[in-house]
Amino acid sequence: MTATSPTSTSAAPERAAVPWGRVSALVGGQAAVQLGSFGLLIAMNWTAVQMGGTKAVTLLMLAATVPRALMLVFGGAFADTLGPRFVLLRTTSARAALLGVGAVVTATTHELWPLVLIALVEGMLLGLAGPASGVLLPRFASGDQLARANSAYATVLRVAPILGTPAGAWLITVGELWVAFVAAAVTGAIWLGCLLYITHGFTRPVRQQGGPSLLRRSGDGFRLLARYPRLRWMFVACLCLDMAFSWPAEVALPLLAHQRGWGVGAVAMVLAAFSFGALASSALGAAFAHRIPVFVRLVVTGAGLAVGITMMALMASPLSLTAVAAAVGLLSGLNGPAIVTLYQQAAPQDRMGAAMSTLSLAGIGTAPLSIALFSSLSLVLGVQQTWLLCGAIAAVSPVAAVLALRQRPTGESPAQAAEYENRVEGPAGATEHRRPAGDLVPGAPGEQTREKPAPGTADSPVAAPA
Repeated sequence: MTATSPTSTSAAPERAAVPWGRVSALVGGQAAVQLGSFGLLIAMNWTAVQMGGTKAVTLLMLAATVPRALMLVFGGAFADTLGPRFVLLRTTSARAALLGVGAVVTATTHELWPLVLIALVEGMLLGLAGPASGVLLPRFASGDQLARANSAYATVLRVAPILGTPAGAWLITVGELWVAFVAAAVTGAIWLGCLLYITHGFTRPVRQQGGPSLLRRSGDGFRLLARYPRLRWMFVACLCLDMAFSWPAEVALPLLAHQRGWGVGAVAMVLAAFSFGALASSALGAAFAHRIPVFVRLVVTGAGLAVGITMMALMASPLSLTAVAAAVGLLSGLNGPAIVTLYQQAAPQDRMGAAMSTLSLAGIGTAPLSIALFSSLSLVLGVQQTWLLCGAIAAVSPVAAVLALRQRPTGESPAQAAEYENRVEGPAGATEHRRPAGDLVPGAPGEQTREKPAPGTADSPVAAPA
């Protein structure tokens, strides 16, 4: 009888178990809702500018972003305690209803305060729903298949602003703000329908008697960073890249273009090149991420991003800057999904929501911090020197990624970890192999998806209606 290696026997069922129908519904539903969201964002901002100029749009953005960032922390605790189906169906339904009411209000009232109130409530709902959305893909895919799924998801996030921004401008041009609200409500309803299918059969975890409160569990994401080195280093890798790129893209690029007399067209050309480069590589990753070693997708691209961000500050013409921006976008489209994938794989399954809420904060929370910090430094160092400093900070990301890969994944024995590391850090062409998934058994549509106890725990959640 021919012996079969453990690796080959575990990899085949893993690939066969991925319910690509649900994954496709998840990606498609997100495409719809993100398009509607970006269209509404542009329409609301333009309306606010007409009503009150810079102060009005600043107030609107603060109302939308600050509550969202705060609620992300609680969203992770809700997702882990109540289950993603419970959280997503209710927040998505509430958001669709809110946008429907917004359409009626804005059709009859032309004042700023309803927009601010709607933005505030919507931001809270999106913050609560964010971590629950982030736990869905790890329930359906693992290892190299999770990398592909995350790349497909990233492709949607890249396409949404490219298509949604002009769509919102068109809606506000040919109609009124209420039309954009109706369009966003419809796309929200489409996402709700997709969620009903995607989460069918999900069960709610049963809360343990005397267990930690939701308020205490809201800090689980930060406690995970303190406990698990791999999570901590991946968080650092993500944080450094977001910190390093936010200020150059949003503040330094227009300033540099103005100083060199390039005009606003150069800014648009550079940002478009970055977006299309990221879109192309995200689509490439959706098809071939499992054929690219994780070391390349995570460390090599991270180093390339640091070099690219630095080079962008030194380019002497709009054409050369655009070419470098396109290369940075190509690297970003592979690096971003790789960071998310490894972070999801390293997080304990029973606290995936808390982990994803912390990772989301690394992106949402760093943008204003980056802008405030580097804008202040640029007054002393100058725009170009501060941009070069951002490139140096970005160089920390690949170093942190290497340190993360050297850590044993959560819940594995040393032997399993050694096999995992040999595969993800192997020679070019090696495939990334996720450890055998014992935390979750995703069923086909119509079958129940049961949550199994996390490694090291004795309690097993039982089914409860969502």
